[in-house]
Amino acid sequence: MVTLVNFRAYWRFLVVLRRFLPLIIAYWRDRKRFFLFGGSRDVDEATQRERADVLLDTLLTLGPTFIKLGQLLSTRPDILPPAYIEVLEGLQDDVPPAPWEESKRVLEAEIGPIDETFDDFDTESISGASLGQVYTATYEGDPVAIKVRRPGIEELVEADLRAIRWSLPLVRRFIGGGRAFSLENLSDEFAKTIREEMDYRREREMLEEIRGNFADNDRIRIPTAYEAVSGPRVLTMEYIGGTKISRIDELDDAGLDRSEVAGTLQDVYLQMIIDDGVFHADPHPGNLAVDDDGRVIFYDFGMSGRVDPFIQEKIVEFYVAVARQDTDAILDTLISMGTLSPEVDRDVMGEVMELAIADARGEDIEQYRVNQIIEQVESTIYEFPLRLPRNLALVLRVATVVEGVCVTLDPEFDFISTATDYLEREGYYEQTAKELAQDAGRQVQRTTEALFTVPPKADDFLDRANRGDLHVEVSLDDDSRVLDKLAMRIAYSVLLAVGVLSATILYAFAEDPRLAAVVLLLATPLALALYRSFRKKRRIPGNPQFTRQGMKERRDD
Repeated sequence: MVTLVNFRAYWRFLVVLRRFLPLIIAYWRDRKRFFLFGGSRDVDEATQRERADVLLDTLLTLGPTFIKLGQLLSTRPDILPPAYIEVLEGLQDDVPPAPWEESKRVLEAEIGPIDETFDDFDTESISGASLGQVYTATYEGDPVAIKVRRPGIEELVEADLRAIRWSLPLVRRFIGGGRAFSLENLSDEFAKTIREEMDYRREREMLEEIRGNFADNDRIRIPTAYEAVSGPRVLTMEYIGGTKISRIDELDDAGLDRSEVAGTLQDVYLQMIIDDGVFHADPHPGNLAVDDDGRVIFYDFGMSGRVDPFIQEKIVEFYVAVARQDTDAILDTLISMGTLSPEVDRDVMGEVMELAIADARGEDIEQYRVNQIIEQVESTIYEFPLRLPRNLALVLRVATVVEGVCVTLDPEFDFISTATDYLEREGYYEQTAKELAQDAGRQVQRTTEALFTVPPKADDFLDRANRGDLHVEVSLDDDSRVLDKLAMRIAYSVLLAVGVLSATILYAFAEDPRLAAVVLLLATPLALALYRSFRKKRRIPGNPQFTRQGMKERRDD
């Protein structure tokens, strides 16, 4: 029996398919110019931007779930080209609020009658988002902000998630194998993330954990949650007023040091990611404010994440390598995290890293060098697309957004200098140097042991070879399925040859030549399959994504 959720999912799938149909046709023609035949066609950056605008409009039209999906896609340069990333980065989670009567039913179902619970309640929401909206009230004499889940959003999200999952086989036809793998991971990640974001109990737990980590830090403020008037669909928090962090003129009028605010923000996120392993993952200006004393205020912990110890360790190694401008160490760290292919052109990537570091430090870079390196990147790095492990994508997004906020506050903000000071202050430089020394010591030990163990093993090997008592077992790894493809080609060739030979004999000796035509017709699929097996699949290029816009601006000039 078809459930209501399934029926809604089928309907949403048809709606999604209709909305994405123009893009589907365009991507289809990129592969086959005339749909069923014809060569592929190249797509320039201007066309990519036009399609990105169409994608943006489509996501906005499809509603809350797809707005969230677009925001997540804007953090994944391993899936979308930079043109799409730049367009989707402007996607704001700003949706008109639901009618008060509908929100009231959700609120009272969670915490009871409003008049009996709150001293005062303002029924006009102060913000509306795709999954929830925020109201202000007074609770036991304290001003509070109440986040209420949007009515009926659970059913819509579940139907949309099914529609997205059903759409994946179609989408995979238009992208390369590596991106197909990343896209499938992103689908699972998105389903997990959006369900977590709808669970306000989890948000309260994350808020309290992060607040506890900064209990002794007087440079920031994190609201207190009120458990007694919170639940899975309602979260009541302390209301803290402040100046939006992007309102530069108002910060200046208040006499606040914007450079100090930027340094505080960067230090806080470095501690969250490197030390604590739990972080506020949505640091756009709407969720950050500054109070009259210059303390940074954090709002909305619905999007938050964790960093496992391995990634924390690699992030430290990456920052240390960047601070030392050691491009080899930077590349080694990116490869060990799985972000770069081990087969990447290290010379080209080394130059890219040097250029990115110089850009981050605000140094002047000759235009000809920028163009030269970009040409090298376009001709080489596309063969090794950027890959983002699941638990690293959100960290990358946070780092990018935080840096953008800091540069808005202080155009001279030096991220590398701030990160270096933090690492030195927290003792990470000494720790990293000690670990490197220990690794070097272990390597020397292994080399010394090999000097004594290898010669006897070599003598034993040669003795057994002379006695004829040497047996060699060979195991062939065929990850690319080369042997399978070769076997299929041989089978196709033999069957096709038999078909052609049979048709020839029938044509020569049979009374009715149409039999030969029938045999040739039956052999045609074999010929087509053999032809396709020899076709070399075209690689889909992957564009590198930097955290600064300086390089893009220089290129446009």
